[in-house]
Amino acid sequence: MSTASNEQQPQAQEKTHFDLHVTGIGYLGRIREIKPRKGDPFWACAVNAMHGEIADPDYTRFDLIIRGDKARQRVLFLKDAVDAKKTVVVAFKAGDIYPEAFEYQDGPRKGEVGVVIKGRLLQLGATKIEGFPVLWDEVGIPDDPAYDLRKTA
Repeated sequence: MSTASNEQQPQAQEKTHFDLHVTGIGYLGRIREIKPRKGDPFWACAVNAMHGEIADPDYTRFDLIIRGDKARQRVLFLKDAVDAKKTVVVAFKAGDIYPEAFEYQDGPRKGEVGVVIKGRLLQLGATKIEGFPVLWDEVGIPDDPAYDLRKTA
């Protein structure tokens, strides 16, 4: 025979904001440490995300502040490959995104206005360097099966 318990069940906290998350696949680049005059230093990177036809994709540039220890560990592991101009393709999840306009300062588009999507890099999943998969569990960083590039390659 069971009896009802007077114990309080944990209640879900009431949502106070809306989340906007983007998941995608793109080329990782421009990994850098930002040292602001005020506040703590932080790491950032760029991802040129692919969308559209696989044979001829379009690209959207994301400039992301890296949040979370796991994402930072993975990006820093890939920094040497990115700095060596190797092709690094990643599956990623970003949040808190917003567009920002800028003016090209040099190159063939000098003077033109461009747009970048700013936000936070929340997760970095399956990764390939020069077409070879990075096995995160073998480099001491656990793999996340939610992001699997093998589905698109």
